[in-house]
This record gives sequence, structure tokens and C-alpha cells, in this order.
Amino acid sequence: MEEYIVSARKYRPKTFDEVAGQEAITSTLVNAINNNQLAQALLFTGPRGVGKTSCARILAKMINSSIDNDKQDFAYNIFELDAASNNSVDDIRNLTEQVRIPPQLGKYKVYIIDEVHMLSTSAFNAFLKTLEEPPKHCIFILATTEKHKIIPTILSRCQIYDFKRITNKDIVEYLIKICKKEGVEFEAEALDIIANKADGAMRDALSIFDRILSYNNKEITVKDVSINLNVLDQEIYSKSIDLILENKIPELLLLLDSVISKGFEGINYISGLSTYCRNLLISKDEKTITLLDYSDKSKKKIIDQAKKISPEIIINCLELLNKCEINYRSSINQRLLIELTIMQLGSLTLLDQKKKSSFKIIPFEYFKNTKIITSSLNPVKIKVEKPKLDIKTSGNSGLSLNSIKTIKNHEFKSNELIVDPEKLPKDEFTEDKLVISWNKYSEKIENSGKYNLASILRIDTPKLKDNNICVELPNSTNKIELESNQHDLLKYIRKDLNNYDIKLKITVNEKIEKKFTYTSKEKYDLLRSKNNLIDKLRVDFKLSI
Repeated sequence: MEEYIVSARKYRPKTFDEVAGQEAITSTLVNAINNNQLAQALLFTGPRGVGKTSCARILAKMINSSIDNDKQDFAYNIFELDAASNNSVDDIRNLTEQVRIPPQLGKYKVYIIDEVHMLSTSAFNAFLKTLEEPPKHCIFILATTEKHKIIPTILSRCQIYDFKRITNKDIVEYLIKICKKEGVEFEAEALDIIANKADGAMRDALSIFDRILSYNNKEITVKDVSINLNVLDQEIYSKSIDLILENKIPELLLLLDSVISKGFEGINYISGLSTYCRNLLISKDEKTITLLDYSDKSKKKIIDQAKKISPEIIINCLELLNKCEINYRSSINQRLLIELTIMQLGSLTLLDQKKKSSFKIIPFEYFKNTKIITSSLNPVKIKVEKPKLDIKTSGNSGLSLNSIKTIKNHEFKSNELIVDPEKLPKDEFTEDKLVISWNKYSEKIENSGKYNLASILRIDTPKLKDNNICVELPNSTNKIELESNQHDLLKYIRKDLNNYDIKLKITVNEKIEKKFTYTSKEKYDLLRSKNNLIDKLRVDFKLSI
């Protein structure tokens, strides 16, 4: 049986032309070799699986190659050291001793030290002098995923090359080349999912590619990729947005249930939908469309759907989804939280969120009696008939007191109250009136059993400044307590003074704090200042403070 080689090894780049997504670095290295301007110490840094080690090996081979001897093998001039397992001072000392010996074949000896950040501090220090003044026949290529762990003295002696994450587009193009070489049929959207899952690492993308081929060696489909990677494809989120625009809450809940029944976590659906909404938002402007890291086919679908939905609706969706993600871990009933979020999403285009203090949900009676015909841009207005009023009358009188009361309650409930803050009363009042109202409220809450709050209100006499009630308190604890109860306080005072523009301003004054006694000694000193006989009493009875 033929030996199986994984794609990450089989298709490892052998030349700089085969390296994907690092054109700037490969071009720089080629020019440096051609112009004989290559540094003797290079540091390749970047995320995993982006081609650092591959580029180091290609560079090591190219350094000794020329037009005359390009067919010769200079493998004996290349030394690889894994710093993860060879990180001691002795390992570095052995390396520095080898460095002194010139190559028998070729011009340079090349040392590739992978995962260099794993070296100990002592090993780094032992390596410093050699790295600063290496022999003319020696070149060091260091590779790491964590540049911040390397000591600055090492960094200053190296020419640093920052490898970037490989874009989804480059990964997809590389996978397409492999599919054509292997004779594998594929769907472009399936390769998009693989690229997204790889998160900029080509090695991870190739590992996933092998995994999918093991499942179905004939073709790569969206269905196969979704099953194996346990991810939701874009069609689920696209369908969800359509249902949100059409206010189909029951269908949204059923869709969520089908997703969960397939083994997915509810939060995965919420997180994926949040990402999809982000993609819709950046698709609204031609300048930001370039941020979509997808294939042309997938990108076109997102752009077409973005045209059907307003930016305001997308932002409201993102707010709800983000709130759900934040509260998910602390929620006792996580599924209920997600379902409520879904119901709120399905209500966005019908309810005017600008006039609401919180997101509301469409009543379920709406789905029984109303045919849903909605537009994504123009919210549907539902005409609600006022309920009929049944008033019982006596034989002698057309209207009784009870019936009049019923009519008034009916009118109050059936009419929506819209209050304009500018039209609320703002009667003028004096500071004396404010103090009277303040004391009345203090007595009221004391009678209701809130003794602590009442005592806090009596600490300072309120001052009036530009419709602000200014109060100084001795410590932040009192401030927090008063702030937590300021709603009821302001409600009472505003009504009492007939001024709804009053605000409360609380400050902590350290000087006031000193007036209050907290320790036993402070209390004793206060009593002694008022009566000197207290001290004599303490001495006579041998009392401690």
C-alpha cells in the first residue's frame, strides 16, 4: 500500500513562488539574496501555520544556490534546532562551538532555530555574543509565534520579518489548486467554510481539507463540511434574517429548535448570527465591502441581502445579540434567554424602538388574526380597534357613579400617553421651600421604616443651585445609598414643588467626614470636649477607652 502523506507535508512550498499570502516577505528575501544584502540574523515571527518554517528552509537552500551550482544539494549546510526541546545553556553552547567551523561545501552554514521564544533566559544570554558578531560563513534564521517573549537584546540584533495571517481568499485559491491536482470536485462555499475555520493558518486549512476528504474522497460539499466541522453554513443565517424582516417569530423559534436538535449550542447560533449581521452592516458601503473575506459568490449573496435591510435594523440586531452573548454564561435558563432574544429580533421592524425604553415583543395574537405583508424598509402599522365598553345602567339613571368611573378608566387605558419633557411644569421655588419638601420626604420614609436613608438625608441641608439639589455627604457609602434611592426622592420633590426639571447632585466632602465619629477614641474625644468631667470619671472608675 502506498504511504499516505498529509497535505500539509505533501504540498509544503519548495520555492518562494509557492508560498501563499506572504508576497511582500518573499519578494524582500529574494531581492536581498540577489543583491547580496542578506542579514546574518533574521527573525521570522507571526501566527502558526503561515509559512515561517517553510520560508526559512527555502531561504536556507537559496543562500548557497547559484546559476552554476543550482543542482547541488546543500542539505549538509542547513542545521535545524527545535528550541522547545533544546532550550538549555548547554544546547546553545554546543551550537556556538559548531558555528566556528566553516562549511566544507558552499559558502554559508545556515542555522534554523524554531520556537526560539522557548529558550531560557540563560540560553538567550549565552547566545547574545554569537548573534551579534557571527562568523562570515554563518547565517541564523530564528522563528517564533510569540515575539514578545524574546528578550529585547536578541530582537535588536535581528532583522525582523512579520508574517501576517493568510487571507481567506488566498487559502481558498490554494485549496482550489490542490483540488485540481487531486481531481476532487468542490463547492466554493465549502472551501469558504474551511478557510474561515482555519482562521488564517494554511496548515490548519490543509488538515481540515484532509479530514473532509477522509469523509468523502470524491467531492467537498457544504453539507459534508458543516457536518464534520460542526459549523452552521451561511444559508441558516441568511434565512434567519429573512424571517426577522418578515416578523415570522414562530418560524424563527422552529429554526432555532432545528439548529439545537442537530447538536449545536444555542450560543453558537447567536454568535454566528452576530457575525453575519456585522457582514451585512459593512456591506452597506462600497468602501467597506473589501472587509468581507469571502469568495465572490458568498460575498454577492451577503451584498444582495444587505440591500433589503436598513442600517438601523442591523444595529438593533447587533445590540440584542451582543446583550444575549454577555448574559448567556450567567443565565440559569440559557435556552429561554436565546428564545426571548429571537422573539425580540422578530419584532424589530414592527415596533418603533426609538420610543421604547427596552426592546419589546409582538403579541402572539398578531399571528392569529393578521396576515403578514411586510417591507424591510417601511414598518407595517397595525390598526387596533378599541375594545367595546359594556356599561350596566340602572333603571332610574342613564349613568351611575360606577359607570362614569369605568368610562374614565377606559379612556385612560385606551389612549396612549405621550409626554413631552419640555411641556412638563417648571414652577419657580425657593431654597426654603426645597428644604421643607426635603424634610417632609425624610419624615415620610422614616415612618415607613427606612431609618438609615432618613438619617442620610439629615446629614446635610440641601442647597439650591441652577435647579440642582446639591448635597454634601461624609463618605462614598452614603453617596451610593442615596443615589440608589434618588428616583423616589426626586419623584416626590418634583411633584411637591411642581417642577420636573429638578436634578440631584451629590458630592463627598472629606472635611465633613472628619466631623463624624466612628472609632471609640473619636467618640470619647468628642464627649470630653463637651464635658471635662468625663475624663475624671474614666480615671476614677479605671475605664478603658
